[in-house]
Order: sequence, then structure tokens, then C-alpha cells
Amino acid sequence: MRPGAYNNIEALIEEGCPVCITFSDEQGDSSDLLYCELTQRARYGGSFIIEHQRCKPGDYILGISEISPVDYYLRSGRYKDSATAQKAVFSLPRVIKTFRSIRIEPWPQKAEKFDVLLLYLKPEKAMRIIQAYAYQSGNAIPSRSIGAASICGDCTARPLTEAIGLSYGCKGSRKHSRYDNNEVPLGISYGLLEIIEEGLSNIPQTFD
Repeated sequence: MRPGAYNNIEALIEEGCPVCITFSDEQGDSSDLLYCELTQRARYGGSFIIEHQRCKPGDYILGISEISPVDYYLRSGRYKDSATAQKAVFSLPRVIKTFRSIRIEPWPQKAEKFDVLLLYLKPEKAMRIIQAYAYQSGNAIPSRSIGAASICGDCTARPLTEAIGLSYGCKGSRKHSRYDNNEVPLGISYGLLEIIEEGLSNIPQTFD
């Protein structure tokens, strides 16, 4: 199904466009920007193929590096001690797959299969994605978050194994990429898009 056929999903977007994430065997570049900054730029038309990016915890989450961010998180003051920081890192999702680069591009440019669709949504619109998912099965989304690694972890790594990743953001992504405080990021695995699209066609409108 071509991206333009997902009209119900696209209609939820109020700013920019959805972002397609593909784990690729292509040659890519090293970026001086953070992964969350790159996805935000792709939201407004930018396209990137990266092998590395500037956020070291992000490289760990994305499966680019094996260097744990425990010390980084501890120094940042996010956790009370080393054991707590270690527990937090252990709880984070990671990309576990073989790839060379990550392709990050806006929705209209991506006609073929990709891995994850990343959306920045107002809470009511994110609610409709969850309702559309539940329409088919009655199941809750299996989403978790500790307020860290939002775009790379919650919304990119998690959907690869749990279908949907909903996040409230994290300090790094909100500080550096500056998506709106009234938006929540959400990632959907490619294989779930038709189910979500069909669900959106059937569930009632919020304010009907």
C-alpha cells in the first residue's frame, strides 16, 4: 500500500508530516545532529541516511554502539545512584537487528516498505491511534516509558518488537528538537499500518 493510501493516519497530523524510519544496508554519513533532531527535520522535509549521530545514548539504543549510557545518565543527575541508573538503562528498549545505516525521511518520499512510522501528535490524535489498534482486537498497547530515550527508544526501537511505542518525550528530545509541548511522539511498526488505518475508518469521531 502506498503512503498516500493511509489517508486516515495522515489526517491526524497537524504539523509537518509523518517520518519513515528504515534500517538499511546503504552507506550512510555520520551526523553532527542528534537522532531526535534528524527526525524533527525529516518531519518538515529533510532526508538523511546515517551510520552514526551525535547522541551517545541514542547510538546505544539504536544498536549502533555497545557502550552503555549508565555513566552518562548518572552524571546528568537523572538517577539517584549507579544501581538505579543501571536499572534504568536495562529497562530501555534497543534495536536488535543487523543493518549498516538508518534512513530517515518524510512520509511522501517513501513509497516502498520501511520499518517504523514516527508521528508527532496532539494527545487526542494519539488516543485515536490507540483506539484504532484496540478496535481490531480489544488489546491494550504494550507501551512503557521512563521518560528517557523517547524518539530513539520508545518510538523507534520499541515498535520493532511491540508494534506501537507511545512516549511523553524525554529531556534530550524536547530540549534539542523542540517539538511542541502539547505534542506526544508515537511510533508504529510498518506491519501495523493497515490495521490502524482500517480501525480509524470505523471508530467514532471523538466529539460526535
